[in-house]
Amino acid sequence: MSDSTKYIFVTGGVTSSLGKGILAASLAKLLQLRGYSTTIQKFDPYINIDPGTLNPYEHGECYVTDDGAETDLDLGHYERFLNVPTSQANNVTTGRIYETVIRKERMGDYKGKTVQVIPHITDEIKQRFRQLSENQRFDIIITELGGTVGDIESLPYIEAMRQFRYEHGPEHCLVIHLTLVPYLQAAGELKTKPTQHSVKMLLQSGVQPDILVCRTEHPIPDDLRAKLASFCNVRLNSVIENINASTIYEVPFLLHKENLDVVTLNKLELPLLQDPDLSKWERFVHRLQQPSGMVRIGLVGKYVELHDSYLSISEALKIAGAHNDLGVDLQWIHSEDVTEENAEALLGNLNGILVAPGFGERGIDGKIVSARFARERKIPYLGICLGMQIAVIEFGRNVLGLSEANSTEFAPQTPEPVINKMEEQKAITQMGGTMRLGAYECKVKRNSRIHKAYLQTHIMERHRHRYEFNNDFRKAYEEAGMVMSGINPKSDLVEVIELADHPFFIGTQFHPEYKSTVETPHPLFLAFINAAYKHKKHNKQAAKSVNALKES
Repeated sequence: MSDSTKYIFVTGGVTSSLGKGILAASLAKLLQLRGYSTTIQKFDPYINIDPGTLNPYEHGECYVTDDGAETDLDLGHYERFLNVPTSQANNVTTGRIYETVIRKERMGDYKGKTVQVIPHITDEIKQRFRQLSENQRFDIIITELGGTVGDIESLPYIEAMRQFRYEHGPEHCLVIHLTLVPYLQAAGELKTKPTQHSVKMLLQSGVQPDILVCRTEHPIPDDLRAKLASFCNVRLNSVIENINASTIYEVPFLLHKENLDVVTLNKLELPLLQDPDLSKWERFVHRLQQPSGMVRIGLVGKYVELHDSYLSISEALKIAGAHNDLGVDLQWIHSEDVTEENAEALLGNLNGILVAPGFGERGIDGKIVSARFARERKIPYLGICLGMQIAVIEFGRNVLGLSEANSTEFAPQTPEPVINKMEEQKAITQMGGTMRLGAYECKVKRNSRIHKAYLQTHIMERHRHRYEFNNDFRKAYEEAGMVMSGINPKSDLVEVIELADHPFFIGTQFHPEYKSTVETPHPLFLAFINAAYKHKKHNKQAAKSVNALKES
């Protein structure tokens, strides 16, 4: 660890889903705006090596970094807030910790010693705490510890944090504890007891929090703050209110108003340097909350019951909408519900259709119907990963007349495999971390629609897939009007398809949503939202013309 690196640990109590990731990202943003180089890392207590093999219903989306790490969705929040890429080192799981320790034991690194949680597991965790500062110079590293205090699986992380803080001193290590101050309707008041018990649990592990951040639905009065400070052994100015916000992007303002950044820097014995300039962030939130217009986008997917399954996509749409001064009315459409018979009812009032990524055969027919509806009705279409492959299958069946056009993922023996498993994937049997992962180059065709969006001929985008467009069918598709507008220059993999005779119909094998941030909205999402708004205006004008003719 660099002598000047400061560490902030964020822990949670009472219940999960309080928003440790948003707290960490918001504080990091404030510290960044004060002039400090800041990054965030997430330690997850589950035993999976990474979330790559987890069902989206179980864990939400799997976020992918430039270097090909399959990570927790909180890393998406970190990147969207900080506008700085994360990496493999920013997300660590218990599975990865134990895997490393066991490998070292097998190699004889411990010289025959009995391998135990303390010191071997905790030493490995502490090494991962330091890893980011060894790879790159940071002033401040915020470490979010997943789960809640008191969970059995979280104990090694709490112990490692206790040791780390003792070894490096309180001026280098700060503990922020996020907890809940619930409002009991029957009593008509906020209750501090859950927070007191949570802090007591942390104290039993030998850790005294420096700052309490209290999630609440109502403002916390001064007397309750004083009570929390007294019972939890913290200064009064270190009891921070974290009241519910209308959008996660409002949280930095609320925490700045509570002086969280000032209290944090004072405790770390760091100068304030400069006042954070939140003017750009304020303009973004204003447009997000009070847009000049609206567009209705249908997100067609198979995991729509859990919106976190498509978190980066929904946030990329919101961000692009705000930068276009448009609100996004996102319609969550389950692909299993879409049929030829009800397509008009489900999709007819949309200004844009996005077919989401995914794996497996369930819901595929509904996605194909959605792609066809968008193509034939000239509705702006964006297909991501599987969404691109769906567009290829639909075009093959209904334009080229390839009645059995399919992906070998769904129909291994199809005689018309327009989507096929990548050659290097065919011998792979292990599931975790073996897909085509991370950022790859794409050469963009000049004057194509994707080129007009990016204004570049060479781009780098992140991937997560095993199947690809089958180049054996490429000539037939191109002759029928499908443009292969993005190609990987090394593998000749088709990265982007679009239709020349459509206002906006684009499919990407890569995941553009992973690179969209508040400060740098993704150009493809900007173009998609803009096309959706044009489609809406065109339809309104057409409706006016029809009504005028009827009246005359």
